[in-house]
Amino acid sequence: MVAEVLREAILRGILTAGQQLRQDEIARELGVSHIPVREALRQLEAEGLVRLRPYRGFEVSELSPEEVKELYEIRIPLECQALKLAIPHLTDQDVERAAQILDAIDAEQDPSRWSQLNTEFHAVLYAPSRRQRLLNLIRTLRTNVERYLRLYISVMHRKHYSQKEHRKILEAVRRRDTAGAVAALEEHLDIACRMLVDYLRRERQREEREAGA
Repeated sequence: MVAEVLREAILRGILTAGQQLRQDEIARELGVSHIPVREALRQLEAEGLVRLRPYRGFEVSELSPEEVKELYEIRIPLECQALKLAIPHLTDQDVERAAQILDAIDAEQDPSRWSQLNTEFHAVLYAPSRRQRLLNLIRTLRTNVERYLRLYISVMHRKHYSQKEHRKILEAVRRRDTAGAVAALEEHLDIACRMLVDYLRRERQREEREAGA
């Protein structure tokens, strides 16, 4: 429960990059002892959402543009492999569920909910791969970059384009065109990677200019 509360606060931007996480304050606010707080912080550290600083304790981690790029470089082949393995086992019900999720994204205005639905869309397509370790690894990598994905969708106004890419993936899946679906997925993730890394680099340059002013 503690890990879920903290994770959601980080993903929503309530807890921001570099913010210190004081265990006594968290324990008091959530009405728990220090033990579950410490275990939750260790779990979030393994997910890459927090980091332990010498003499400072835990703080919300911040990913550099280079780290985001590396995460996508790892994610892209893993997610493409999951989709490739899943397509022979996808049912018509799976495809229909994925289509319903895309319709829900079209109607949704809350960036946090967009992000959740986006994750759900991909999860529905990958789940029939029957590779639980692969799926767990993908989930961890996606969680790590999810807070930045919300920037990509809302701040950069990419929702419309992202949805077109999603539908291209789904149409290939519907035809059971494995090569086409994997190619569309790879393109979708690569576009997100390049645009997000460019955005983060521009933001870093802006902050450096303001700090030097």
